[in-house]
Amino acid sequence: MCGIAGFWGSGDHALAQKMAAMLHHRGPDHQGTWQHHDLHLSFARLSILDLDPRSHQPFRSPDERYALVFNGEIYNFPDLKAQLQAQGYTFRTTSDTEVLLYACIAWGRAALPRLRGMFAFAFYDAEKKELLLARDRMGKKPLYYISQPGFFAFASEPKALWLHPAVPKTLSLPALAAYLILDYIPTPYALTEGLHKLEGGHYLVVRDKAIVEGPTAYWQPPFDKPLNIPFEEARERLDSLLSEATKIRLVADVPVGVFLSGGIDSSTVAYYAQKHSSTPIQTFSIAFTEKSYDESSYARKVASFLGTDHYEETLTPQRTRELLDEVFAQLDEPFADASILPTYFLSQITRKKVIVALGGDGGDELLAGYPTFIADLYQGLLAWAPRPLGHLLMRTAEKLLPPSDANIAFDFKVRQFLKGFTGSAVERHTRWLASFLPTDLPHLLQKDLWHAIAPLFQQEPLFFLRPFLKALPPHTPLFSKVLLIYYKTYLQEDILFKVDRASMYNSLEVRAPFLDREVVEFLTRLPRSYKQRGHETKYILKKLMKGRLPDEVLQRPKKGFGIPLPQWIRHDLRQEMEALLFSPERIFNASYVKALWENHLSRRQNNRKLLWNLYTLKRVLATWGIGL
Repeated sequence: MCGIAGFWGSGDHALAQKMAAMLHHRGPDHQGTWQHHDLHLSFARLSILDLDPRSHQPFRSPDERYALVFNGEIYNFPDLKAQLQAQGYTFRTTSDTEVLLYACIAWGRAALPRLRGMFAFAFYDAEKKELLLARDRMGKKPLYYISQPGFFAFASEPKALWLHPAVPKTLSLPALAAYLILDYIPTPYALTEGLHKLEGGHYLVVRDKAIVEGPTAYWQPPFDKPLNIPFEEARERLDSLLSEATKIRLVADVPVGVFLSGGIDSSTVAYYAQKHSSTPIQTFSIAFTEKSYDESSYARKVASFLGTDHYEETLTPQRTRELLDEVFAQLDEPFADASILPTYFLSQITRKKVIVALGGDGGDELLAGYPTFIADLYQGLLAWAPRPLGHLLMRTAEKLLPPSDANIAFDFKVRQFLKGFTGSAVERHTRWLASFLPTDLPHLLQKDLWHAIAPLFQQEPLFFLRPFLKALPPHTPLFSKVLLIYYKTYLQEDILFKVDRASMYNSLEVRAPFLDREVVEFLTRLPRSYKQRGHETKYILKKLMKGRLPDEVLQRPKKGFGIPLPQWIRHDLRQEMEALLFSPERIFNASYVKALWENHLSRRQNNRKLLWNLYTLKRVLATWGIGL
């Protein structure tokens, strides 16, 4: 993994060097820059394949016409290399970087569908004065950009772009509105005005500092091509695909391990990794002192069952307090999924032993593994209910179900379910995962700010879903629409953002076999009944792994990678959060926030999700000096 950045227009070589240094955590092994007239490319390298210094970036062709900065891995680069050699290209390194450079030279944009891997890159043709930027299909590697008259810039993380004086640090109102609902900022929005995220599976063409094409999709999940094959054949095919996807992700010139939570997805990856290893694979997990959050016993059972070399450490409240400062010192986008803290800790302990880790990300989204898909079964019982009845049910639940601090407690599930029981299926799933709802924002925000934001919600309450739904082929089944929204929002902007930042802050590369192109395209096309049957989710995966993993792992309910925030907010983190939540600012209605805080402290409500959302936003804004 690496960090990339660049700007075209005003700026000098010293600024390019500062941008590379800002991304040092993504690439501590080497930082480099390259200049062509007023175009500057910056790079920070974490060496994984071909440790030879000749593979350092920015990588150029021998005649210096072409240059490339590339973050990621191209897993099928040996096959692509053979095709290019057949066309007469010669290679001076054994890296996938050089293969990608010549693939772009030989095939241009047509190279993108040929790539199998995770990547974000910028390819420059000095003769055409043209820059091609692209991001992998599922959005595993980040890419931000800004376009102004006579100026264009891009980077792996916003903080590298904010170093440039032409990039404003003014809070984006659409990003703020979406964040308060989702706990993260969805594509194409970014924290500050003018910044955008390039969507996964898309490319952008810039010619002489101006965008001339895109963002344009080169891939979409093939929902419109259903695959009707017998279940047993599908199971055998999935076995083959996951086995190959894991095998190619074990290729590296540095040590490789596996994140092992004890859930079915990470355990499946550990199974295939061990299958392809002649020695015990190294697996890593963390434990909590609070029982309802602790999954370490399952991880140990899987490790013992598979015979891995297992490592485990305990995350205590005291260590979490230290992690807050470590993570927020680098976090340059508000992200209210508190599981970034244990993921960061897991990455930290893993990096002591290996430089590459495999994870189980993507299994829930591809196989409808979240409890929300079970909630869909019950939604029909309330579909007839008018909105006033829904509010009555919510008030009744507040009275009859005392708030619990346990991980994904029953009262939390009921409240989230009732909060999102109206609207279309796509809206319901988004509401079920939400923090604040659009109807909360007039009370949460200062009046003048709400009036500025309100037009966003006039056409659709969840305005940020519109571009993804518009891109779907006609007559796409409703279940496929729901899955697409999970792919494009929760997976890309929550799960993959979390893993990318938590691992990269520790200079660790994480690879995801479930998000292999072949696996994704196969599972996307399977019937819903192969993924969910009644209350049983991940149906085909559980049948595949029967006998290969302990039965307890296959039968246990979805847990999630949470931390005991409700208690920690009242005790260990109270002073820290209270000081920041009530610091002067022009965004929130102080009395509304105070009510959330006091109701949580008194245990009348469990507002940890809402409070953490506000705390995270305010801390990021304060750290980077972002304002209205």
